[in-house]
Amino acid sequence: MAIRTRFAPSPTGYMHIGNLRTALYAYLVAKKDPEGVFILRIEDTDQGRLVEGATDIIYETLKQCGLHHDEGPDVGGNYGPYVQSERVRDGIYMDHAVKLIRRGGAHYCFCDQESIAAQKENSTDGFQFTDPCRSIPLEEAEARVKAGEPFVVRQTIPSEGTTSFDDEVFGHITVDNATLDEAVLIKRDGFPTYNFANIVDDHLMEITDVVRGMEYLSSTPKYNLIYESFGWDIPRYIHCPPVMKDEHSKLSKRNGDASFQDLMTKGYLPEAVLNYIALLGWSPETEQEIYTIDELIEAFNVHHIGTNGAIFDINKLTCINGMWLRKMDLDSHYALIKPYIDSAVKSNFDGKKIAAIVQVRANTLVEIPEMLDFFDSFSADYSPELYRNKKMKTDPAIALESLKAAYDVLKDVTDWTQENIHEILLALPKKMERKNGQVLFPVRLAVTGKQTTPGGAIEIADILGKEETLRRLEASIRMLETALQA
Repeated sequence: MAIRTRFAPSPTGYMHIGNLRTALYAYLVAKKDPEGVFILRIEDTDQGRLVEGATDIIYETLKQCGLHHDEGPDVGGNYGPYVQSERVRDGIYMDHAVKLIRRGGAHYCFCDQESIAAQKENSTDGFQFTDPCRSIPLEEAEARVKAGEPFVVRQTIPSEGTTSFDDEVFGHITVDNATLDEAVLIKRDGFPTYNFANIVDDHLMEITDVVRGMEYLSSTPKYNLIYESFGWDIPRYIHCPPVMKDEHSKLSKRNGDASFQDLMTKGYLPEAVLNYIALLGWSPETEQEIYTIDELIEAFNVHHIGTNGAIFDINKLTCINGMWLRKMDLDSHYALIKPYIDSAVKSNFDGKKIAAIVQVRANTLVEIPEMLDFFDSFSADYSPELYRNKKMKTDPAIALESLKAAYDVLKDVTDWTQENIHEILLALPKKMERKNGQVLFPVRLAVTGKQTTPGGAIEIADILGKEETLRRLEASIRMLETALQA
């Protein structure tokens, strides 16, 4: 039987990182099998928390990340509907709840919430209360339901014995049944809770492998009791540790932590985000760090998922994002960053050459405009002390000599190409008996007015062109001469 996994988010806002990682792992588990199927199911039974447009965000996020689902609300399939509220209207959950009641795995509960809360508060066994409605004969309970009396459906938990299950990450787990509370399966409004809907849907959709957060570990024994009551096969469980913001707190959209959409706005690539979150909790068998989605499918092994939470490190993501930008071919990189170049550079400079110098320096897309502001806006009204650099062994006096020499050789260049500029400027240090940095660093500073820039003196001079390069050199020379005479 082919592996079938599902990603079942609730449309309650933006896609947070932990949710996206669950989707990725579920996708990878399915696609390890050449016949594997990855399903998208929208779990919208908590109607009070729904956010308008959130389902579209889910679709768009999966599309941007290349996690293409084989079945789902927008693509169809043989196991629909794939939206739980539509399945409620079809009567799927209530039908199964009635079957479960008749099999002894659940019961009708007519208690109001205040009496339930009081019973829980007065419980002396340290655990959840035992619902007194369990003792109502089935015929009487069904008659009360038929008469229109409000009810919920609660799971019936054995008071003795244990329930065990195996998890691919956490191993064999056994719990005492007496510690399990009799959770609500169908609410008074007729909607199922997650605790029931996910079981029914996973069975009817023939899900073979359930990938979800470890917060559901404690509920899994209750789920298995329902599977057993129905006589259904139990899926393989893969519970993942949380993504943490620090050692004590999980990343959470409720706490305003960065969502996938936030990261896109901050200039990160979907491929880089996916690459990074794959490594949050999963350890590859090699030292490889940069993975395409196809490489992740090949390398992924659920037995290498850890049991401890992994801290989300924005600096590490930034580093990986920079690696992704640098591994692109120049044409693709230019097409990607052209809007950012155009927003900063209005003058008629070669955009592809600008992209080439940006590629080796920028780690996120939003950094790019600020890096390029010197192309359109240059003034020699900067501090001459910028030329004082211990590493380059320069000071304003040395810089002035280097700039005058550079101006003299560059003004005679007739064929202004990067190759010619490179040959001419690199001949100067030897001629002047100086280090390369004592010439090239002052030239770069003189034509940009900035101590750090993408690209070096040669590349920037080539892009600026002969006339503009000489104009800026003249202005910087005059500034230094004035400063040194003062």
